[in-house]
Amino acid sequence: MNNKWLSGLRIRKFTMLSLTLAMLISLLAACSGGSNESAEKRVLRIGVLYGGSDNEPYFRQQYTDMYEMMHPNIEFEIVGALNYDDQRFEQTDPSKPTTQPDPYEKMKEMLNGQNPVDVVVLDYNMLRRMTQDNLLQQLDPKVTQDKFDLSDYVPTVIEGIKAAGDGNLYALTPTFSSSALYYNKKLFADAGVAPPTDKMPWSEVLNLARQVAKGEGEDRKFGFTFSRWQSDGFNDTQVYSQALQLKMWDEKGEKMLVNSDQWEEVWKTVSSLYKEEVVPTQEFFNKMYEKQSQSEPGVNDPFYGDLFIKGKVAMTIGDYGYINELKRAQDNAAKMKDFEPVDWDVVTVPTHPNDPEVGGNIYLSQLMGINAKAQNDKDAWEFIKFTNGKEWAKLKSRSVYEMVARKEFLKPIGGLQYNMDAFTSLKPLPPTSTDADKLFREKPGIWEAQQPGYELFQEVLNGKKTPREALTEWETRGNAVLERLKTNPNGGEGEGVGGKPMPLD
Repeated sequence: MNNKWLSGLRIRKFTMLSLTLAMLISLLAACSGGSNESAEKRVLRIGVLYGGSDNEPYFRQQYTDMYEMMHPNIEFEIVGALNYDDQRFEQTDPSKPTTQPDPYEKMKEMLNGQNPVDVVVLDYNMLRRMTQDNLLQQLDPKVTQDKFDLSDYVPTVIEGIKAAGDGNLYALTPTFSSSALYYNKKLFADAGVAPPTDKMPWSEVLNLARQVAKGEGEDRKFGFTFSRWQSDGFNDTQVYSQALQLKMWDEKGEKMLVNSDQWEEVWKTVSSLYKEEVVPTQEFFNKMYEKQSQSEPGVNDPFYGDLFIKGKVAMTIGDYGYINELKRAQDNAAKMKDFEPVDWDVVTVPTHPNDPEVGGNIYLSQLMGINAKAQNDKDAWEFIKFTNGKEWAKLKSRSVYEMVARKEFLKPIGGLQYNMDAFTSLKPLPPTSTDADKLFREKPGIWEAQQPGYELFQEVLNGKKTPREALTEWETRGNAVLERLKTNPNGGEGEGVGGKPMPLD
C-alpha cells in the first residue's frame, strides 16, 4: 500500500480529531463562561458518607468529572466520613463486642473539623438532623439572588426537601427514586372492576384486590402483593405499617409499642388478605415451585417468582426500575413459550387517610448541601447549581433506573405510555429528628425483640390466636428481650425465626 496515502490518511484523521477537540473545548468554554472565570486554582472539598477505593472513582464519574473538565481551575477533593475499605478488611476479635461507628457523628466531624468540607452529600434521613443542628447553609437566599429556576422541580422532591427544613431549602438533589402501584389492565377488565386511581386510600385498593381475586388452585389470580417478590405475612405488616410510621419499640429501646389499636388494625388487615387468598399464600408458592422443578429440561423461566409479570397478580408495588423488566418481557415475548406480556399501567402507591399527599416509597439519597463552615461556599453553590441545572437533568434523563428532579426531562422509558405522575406527585414520609439506626449500633441484639412477631403472626394465620392476643404476647416477650439488653446489649438469647432485620426507618 502507498506510504504517502497512509501518511495522508493519518494527517486527515489527526486534523479531524483536532477539529473535534477544538469544538468540544469551545463548547465547554461557552458553558462555563470562558475567560470570565478566574484562572486561580481553587479546591472544592466534597464530603460523602462512604469513601474508599471503589466509591470515590464512581462518585467522580457520576458528579465531578464533567464539572472539572468545564472548570479547569477547580480541583475536587472527595472526603469520606467512613472508609468502606477499613470496614471491609478490618480484622475483629470475636471474643470482644464490636462497636459500629455512628455515621451521623462521623459526618459532623467532617463538617466541623479543622479542614471542613464545603459540600456535603447526604440522604434524606440525615437532612432534618443537620438542619436542626445548624450544620447547613440555607439555600433560599442564594436561589433568589441568582434567580435559579426551581419552578419545574418535581413536587415530590422540592416539597420533601422543604419538609425537612421547616419550609426552607437546605439541600438540593438532581435525582431521586420512587415507587408506584402497578396494575394489570386485563385482569381488571375481565373482572368488570374499575382499575385503581392516583392517591387511592389503602382500604379502597385492598377492596379492589378482593374484587379481582378469582380462580382456584394453580389457576388462581391474586388481587395484590406488597412487592413483586415472594414475601411472608409478617414482613408485609412491616411494609404496611411504615406509611403509618408505627414503631415496634420506643426511642430508647426499652419498651415495646406493638400492643395498640393501630397495630391491631394492621395485623387484622394483612392476615385477612392471606386467609381470603387475596395475596399469594406460602402453599401456592410451594406448589408453583414444585411444578417448575418438574418441568422439562432446558426450559428457562426468566421471571422466576415474579407473579405480576406472569399475569397472576392484579396489583403490586414496584420501583421505577421495574419498568425495564416489563419492557424486556414485552420485547422478548415471542421467544417464550405460552407467554403473554402484561398490559399494565401505574398509579401512586396507596395512601393513608390521615395524609393522602404522602407516600412511603420515595427516596432522596443524593442530597447536596453547603456546610455552614464551608471555606469555599461560592464554588460550592456553583457546583450545586450545575448538578441541579437543566443541562445536567437533560443528560441524566437517559438513565433507566433513577429519575431526574426536573419534570421537563422526565420521559417514559423506551417510548412506552404510562402514568409518569404516579412516581412524582406524592411527598416522602416526613423525616424524624431521631436516629433510628443508633439503637441498632448501641444494642445490636435489639432485633431479637422483633423475632417473636414472625411466629405469632403465623399463629394468627392458623387461627390459634386473634391479632390482639398475638400482639399482647409479642409485647410481653419483646419487653423481656429489651430488659435483658440493658445489661447485655449484644443479646444472644434470641428466639423465633427469620433473619436479622434492618432498621425500618
